[in-house]
Formats: sequence, C-alpha cells, structure tokens
Amino acid sequence: MKKLIGDPQNVVRDALIGLEKSADQVRVDHENRVVHRAVPKEQGKVALVSGGGSGHEPLHGGFVGMGMLDAACAGEVFTSPTPDQVEAATTAADRGAGVLHIVKNYTGDVMNFEMAAELAGSVRVESVVTDDDVAVQDSTFTAGRRGVGVTVLLEKIVGAAAEEGHDLDTVAALARRVAAEGRSMGVALTSCTVPAAGKPTFDLPDDEMEVGIGIHGEPGRRRVPVAPASEIAQMLVEPILADLDMTSSPVIVLLNGMGASPLLELHLMYGEVAALLEKAGVTIARRLVGNYITSLDMAGCSLTLLRADDEMIRLWDAPVNTPGLRWGA
Repeated sequence: MKKLIGDPQNVVRDALIGLEKSADQVRVDHENRVVHRAVPKEQGKVALVSGGGSGHEPLHGGFVGMGMLDAACAGEVFTSPTPDQVEAATTAADRGAGVLHIVKNYTGDVMNFEMAAELAGSVRVESVVTDDDVAVQDSTFTAGRRGVGVTVLLEKIVGAAAEEGHDLDTVAALARRVAAEGRSMGVALTSCTVPAAGKPTFDLPDDEMEVGIGIHGEPGRRRVPVAPASEIAQMLVEPILADLDMTSSPVIVLLNGMGASPLLELHLMYGEVAALLEKAGVTIARRLVGNYITSLDMAGCSLTLLRADDEMIRLWDAPVNTPGLRWGA
C-alpha cells in the first residue's frame, strides 16, 4: 500500500487538521470531528447539516461554507458518524430557524441521524434522505436505493435556498423535490484501498469492470470486460433514462470521478455522455465535471442527472464559496 499518510489509524484526524489549515471557509471541532463554517450564518436562517463516512471527499466537509452546508460530520473511513457527532453539529449549526439533515440512504447514516434529531432536544429538525442510485434496489448497506451523486446537487441547490432566508418547511420541501428528481449510475475500473485495511476492498481483475458499483465498493449489477468510453457511457446513461423520463425538463448533469481517474478521462467521458443525452432528446441546462463524491482511490466514474425546474437552476447558479465548490463569490 502506497499512500500519503502517517499512521493509518489517524487518517481522518490528520486530514481534518489539514483541511482546517488549507481552507479559510471552515473551522473544525476536532473533538467531535465536525466541520463548521468559519463565519456562521446569520441568525434566523435555516441551517443545513450533513455527513457520512470519510473517504468520499470533498463530500461532505468540502461543501461547508456560504451557499451550501453549515456543518458536516466526518465518520471514520466508510463508517457512519455517531449520533453524538451529528447532535453536536446540529446544535452548533442552529441559528434559531431549525436544521435540515441531509442524509444518504445507508442504514447506519439514517439510524444515527434519526437518533441525533431526538438528542437535539429543542432544535427543530427536518430530514431528507437521498436514494438516487438506480444500479440496485437493495445493497450491502441499504434498504432501498443508495444515496450518491444527487447529494452534491441537493446540498448546492437547497443551500442556496437556505441562504436566501426561506423557512424550514420550504427548504425541506425543496430538498425532497430535488431528491425525487435525480438518478445516478456508476462504474468502477479498480477497487479502492481503505488505509486501515491496507489492501483492496474487493478483487477486480485488470480486464474487468464493475457496472453499478457503490461508493463503498458494494457490488453493482454485473461485471463485464473493460470497454471503450463510448460503451461505458451507454452503461451509465441507459439505466437512468429507463428509470426516469429526463426529456420533460432541462437537466443538471454531474459527471463525477471516483477518486483516481484523471480529468482527461472525465472530460472525455462527459463528451460521450453529452452526445448520448442529445440523441435521446435530453436538454442539458448545467453541467459539472470532476471529483465531488469519491471512493478513496477507486478508478471510474458516476453519472447523475437531475430533472431541474427554473427555481432549481436559479438556485444552482447562486453564489457558493466552499473548499470543494466555488463560483460567483
């Protein structure tokens, strides 16, 4: 195992130290491993809290800042944050207007965020669960579909709405609408290596790829021989379009890297995807290409399509200033 780390048991702690030193937008509660805004949102606005296992950076700590999250909890690698962590993030982030929990659909995340909402006492909490992965109905860590790339788009869009001062009911309703309108599909060319384990999570021969992979290395739909980018694009686009009609509204497209595929390949893949979407009659309103919800050092990519109305597109375009996403600020 070759990695830029010290003690494998302290990777998350050490990464949070580095994040705080490198990003002016955030500060870190190191005791609870919670990333907060360096300058808290003004009183009277809804706060957004998310989190999950580490290893998916920049999700979630990299999306803390103006226009997105108010706080994010960092669990151990591929391990849900504890209820105490989430409760600490929730009570610290509250600005008197309530808190929205944004939760990816993994059993541990859902359970621990629910417990944290109860622990938060007088803080009013609403929750939205993302479950956009069309690859499988149930997986190793979920009942129902996994929450993946739509989480990034939701945090941006709903973060902008909260920044504008909408109340908790309005923000939560928007979040659930975004969650319902997005679909994702991913493919892995390699496994990933959890630092504490020191070896690949699963065995994937050099001449095969996993279609429908999860962000923790969960199995997908099938293993197939490695294919050209044009064929891989079809494996991503076709299941999404079969699951939800994307021709009725413009879409926001996220072509996301899993951590180890270079931008050269991701931009190439986006070109293939865009051509297929155009042929299918899908109108692309906005697009984002890069590493936004990763799986450590896994090679591969995922595609997320969000059927977006005018309000979602306007909120997508609103200013944002976080370590992992920044424009208009």
